[in-house]
Amino acid sequence: MFGIGFGELVVIVFVAVVVFGPDKLPELARQAGRFLRQVRTFATNARDELRDELGPEYADLELRDLDPRTIVRRHIVEAMEEADEDSRPRRRGLHPLMPGEVPPYDLDAT
Repeated sequence: MFGIGFGELVVIVFVAVVVFGPDKLPELARQAGRFLRQVRTFATNARDELRDELGPEYADLELRDLDPRTIVRRHIVEAMEEADEDSRPRRRGLHPLMPGEVPPYDLDAT
């Protein structure tokens, strides 16, 4: 959870108890829970509204798909796949040389 280990979580709870006091801590936890619920509801509504506006071809859209790192990564993978397809021989009869096989040599072309 957010890269926080058990020891760090204990320190955070201890500091919260010291700063806010044990009688205010339950109310702060309730407020934090309400806030996280509102943020989750807001994100879900934003995603659903975006899906509705973009149409059925984007029905499987997730908000993490809009992350610039994800977009760049996807374009790089697509470009690499296209490069692999372009590097393959397209003419019939062409194949890689087997080990020890001599490439064809045309005396008239040299």
